[in-house]
Amino acid sequence: MDKSRAKIGSIEEEISGENFWKDKEKANSTLKELKRLKRSIGPFMGLSAELNEIKELLAITEAEDRSSLAHLKEEMQKLKKDLDRLEFRSLLDKEEDVLNAIVSINAGAGGTESCDWVGILFRMYSKWADKKKYTVQRIDYLPGEEAGIKNVTFIIKGEFAYGYLKSENGVHRLVRISPFDANKRRHTSFASVDIAPEIDENIKIDVKEADLRIDTYRAGGKGGQHVNVTDSAVRITHIPTGLVAQCQNERSQYKNKRTAMKILKSRLYEMELEKKKAELVKQHEEKKSIEWGSQIRSYVLHPYSMVKDHRTSCETSGAQGVLNGDLDSFMDAYLRYEKER
Repeated sequence: MDKSRAKIGSIEEEISGENFWKDKEKANSTLKELKRLKRSIGPFMGLSAELNEIKELLAITEAEDRSSLAHLKEEMQKLKKDLDRLEFRSLLDKEEDVLNAIVSINAGAGGTESCDWVGILFRMYSKWADKKKYTVQRIDYLPGEEAGIKNVTFIIKGEFAYGYLKSENGVHRLVRISPFDANKRRHTSFASVDIAPEIDENIKIDVKEADLRIDTYRAGGKGGQHVNVTDSAVRITHIPTGLVAQCQNERSQYKNKRTAMKILKSRLYEMELEKKKAELVKQHEEKKSIEWGSQIRSYVLHPYSMVKDHRTSCETSGAQGVLNGDLDSFMDAYLRYEKER
């Protein structure tokens, strides 16, 4: 805290200098750093002031004044809740954590079962976003042949959306009695969830036009059949990495191309983040298949109710609550797990 305060003071002194704006790029970067520091320690300073005020009131409160003591106890409990929330937020300390999140969900082993599982996960993340007062923008959607969704891409927009959702990156496994099985047998389904930060104007990603293959096609599927009868959907492939981004959400081919390009750049940015963590080769060239043994989390609805994260060992018996968007305990456990690593 003291180091951050000292850093803020140093930056504010630099800003007041007459030569500060001579290098606009550096100046903007410095202002961004100042904003980040103030955002990180400002709430802590506010809670510290509240705590000192409660201490002062407690020191002058008579032991017989039970009404005042009860009020101070309520204030302390409220302060503790605020501190717990702030401690959780402090785990989101990476530059990219504050950004929107691009979420892609793809069906894995399990056929129609997995397509239905993708639909359930899409609903789960949409419910979670609603609880956070975030917005969801669907970008691409391919329905399953019989039911559910084969794959879907959407953007969850809100402050720290990526920081929260990066915990969801990986294979998710569902065990339940199949609604598609006349014999009511238990089935296991898999789906992969890929998360990337939506880059903003402050993050520059250079992409050579020669490295791109751009295909247009007619939008289809639920919703798509009403979008247009022309080749408005766009698919962009980054040839050096094999990364693909596509969009069929708009009637305009230009708008779809612009959105697909932004998604592609965001995925390239995420890849650079993985490089920094020295895990790019492992994740990109040796990526596990969407099936047994590769899941990060299991959701069991039969013969008992349980959701367990295999990385953090965080688990709950409230599976229906999780599927209705109660994901914060898993996100908190993952962020602490990453911090310890």
